[in-house]
Amino acid sequence: MPKNLTARKKWSDLTSGQRTAVIMVGCVQLSLAAAAWADLARRPAEEVAGSKAKWAAIIAINWVGPIAYFTRGRRAVSKVVS
Repeated sequence: MPKNLTARKKWSDLTSGQRTAVIMVGCVQLSLAAAAWADLARRPAEEVAGSKAKWAAIIAINWVGPIAYFTRGRRAVSKVVS
């Protein structure tokens, strides 16, 4: 296997565009996790599928956790208008 495919790059080896991309992806991931944790904190336990502690831990898993929470962790709430 060629050496350049197995070597890890250092931050200083990245171009400014690559650095910007890494920072942007990180910001999006952190924003998604923060939104999921905020929603979980405000949502009553009856509206969460499973325990809130379990979902708080799952949200910490990069990308997969927050997306799983938003797709599977929240129960649909039927609101009755009188």
